[in-house]
Amino acid sequence: MSKIAPPRTYRVKSFGCQMNVYDGERMAELLGSQGIAPAPEGEQADLVVLNTCHIREKAAEKVYSDIGRIVKDWGREDGTSPLIAVAGCVAQAEGEEIMARASSVKMVVGPQAYHRLPDMLARAVDGERVTDTDMPAETKFDALPARRKVAPSAFLTVQEGCDKFCTYCVVPYTRGAEVSRPFADLVDEAHRLVDAGAREITLLGQNVNAWTGEDGKGRPIGLEGLIRELAALPDLARIRYTTSHPTDMTDGLIEAHGEVAKLMPFLHLPVQSGSDRVLKAMNRSHTADSYLRILDRVRAVRPDIALSGDFIVGFPGETDAEFEQTLSLVDAVGYAQCFSFKYSARPGTPAADMDGQIAAAVMDERLKRLQDALNRDQLAFNRASLGKTCEVLVERKGRHEGQLLGKSPWLQSVHFTGAAAVGDLVTVELAEAGPNSIGARLV
Repeated sequence: MSKIAPPRTYRVKSFGCQMNVYDGERMAELLGSQGIAPAPEGEQADLVVLNTCHIREKAAEKVYSDIGRIVKDWGREDGTSPLIAVAGCVAQAEGEEIMARASSVKMVVGPQAYHRLPDMLARAVDGERVTDTDMPAETKFDALPARRKVAPSAFLTVQEGCDKFCTYCVVPYTRGAEVSRPFADLVDEAHRLVDAGAREITLLGQNVNAWTGEDGKGRPIGLEGLIRELAALPDLARIRYTTSHPTDMTDGLIEAHGEVAKLMPFLHLPVQSGSDRVLKAMNRSHTADSYLRILDRVRAVRPDIALSGDFIVGFPGETDAEFEQTLSLVDAVGYAQCFSFKYSARPGTPAADMDGQIAAAVMDERLKRLQDALNRDQLAFNRASLGKTCEVLVERKGRHEGQLLGKSPWLQSVHFTGAAAVGDLVTVELAEAGPNSIGARLV
């Protein structure tokens, strides 16, 4: 084994969901605690971590493509290339294959083991190729460094894993069973995030509303209890949560939307299809009607709620009539924003072996029709917001001189010019609606 120089700089590239973004941030903080600095923008890094997502089609092939680009574009005159680590869900699912196919990869680490990166890195510097895709009993969160500086809007993972076993999904296999982080740990981390500059915290989980715990007095609580506790933090202005599951929308959580002022009027609640037969084939534990009734109850306590969801078109066996039921559900809800995808067969999932796989051209046509409807409703929601006065959390500077960008309470991207700083909560009037953002004026 030949040793290599310890890395002085790193770059973490995260793909996929917000939990991957959170994991990527934590890996960056972990590397920083080892004295490794982020590579300046536009410069090569000594260590590149590809934090992967396994949800989409050909996810593994895209990883190999990225590895090839790094070796080609970031190779050095002496023939060496950056130290490459593959992390995340593709690493968990296909770690041995990655090591066999990509000799330039020196580390493969799963989403439950990345707290052991420093030890893996030391072994890689000594010339080893290291794989760690264990799901250890000790929690990774106990081993991660304290968060010292964060963006105005920060993520906090409260729950990981999934017990739902939707037939199209790999998450139960790559992230493991549902696990809730302890209440006290989350309250402590939320305090640290606020002290580090966060004005808004988004609670994250594969099924975030499945979170359960015991409060400081030992009483069992659900996500609404955690939200109410965090709302008492004086310098925390906003709370959000994602991604939730219809089965876990409890009475208490619905009531919290009407009672907790800091809980923003936005709910991301995936439905996937408007057809009950398709939902049953997906192993979703709700029907189209039960889903709509949940939304009605949320709207009853918070009439201005902005609704978001996920849809899959072209699930095996989906008929034209069943797709029309999805469009009917979209019409009934009027989403403020949504995510929609063509069905992608994931190896090892039950749906991958189902009869009735849909032709690509049919899925393309259905996805276009669905996205046209969703884009129509998103623009309508933005237009209906015009004239409202609301607070915007300034998150960053825009591309134009004096321009600032932030989010409305309804998670709309808002841009305006004026005297404000990143991290400020400013009052604006929403004045100009586009399909993906809103122009505003400072009040």
